[in-house]
Amino acid sequence: MSGLNKGIERVGVQLSWDPAPTGAPDHDLDLIAATYRTDDRYGDPAYLVHFDSRAPDGTITLNRDSRTGRGFGADEAMTLELGRLSESYGRVVVGVAIQQGGGRLTFGDIARPGVRITEGYRELAAEDFASVAWATAATVAEFVRDGAGAWVHRPGVRGFDADPTAFAELMGRKPEA
Repeated sequence: MSGLNKGIERVGVQLSWDPAPTGAPDHDLDLIAATYRTDDRYGDPAYLVHFDSRAPDGTITLNRDSRTGRGFGADEAMTLELGRLSESYGRVVVGVAIQQGGGRLTFGDIARPGVRITEGYRELAAEDFASVAWATAATVAEFVRDGAGAWVHRPGVRGFDADPTAFAELMGRKPEA
């Protein structure tokens, strides 16, 4: 990396939601991170990090995984150590997918869904999914290397009507104009 700007080094992503009403199937939301190669930033992900997985080099880790939304604080938490990622990776997209095993659910069907993205004590973004209430999945953050190789955050939420498997394939594609 050249220049004096380190960029973003380490990011925390915390996802929370309220449990399903009594008697209803559990609501299971999942954090997913997709890493893209520098030479193919909008192609297929080099790898995905989600429940039951982590980055091959240990730079992206799902620290907490909930299937119900029960508990205090964040129900799911992920750490992205961007400063340790190989220079062969130029883009990381973070998203949230709703498991559809108990019937079709959108963010509008789930009580108080929210995601918070931080770098240390600094909040980079917070989202309540109201703008994508119709969606079953959404991207919530994008991190890219700038011309000097430093990681920068591109805020924005983009909704998808896709199951988790299809979402993982679509989440990093360029939006259609």
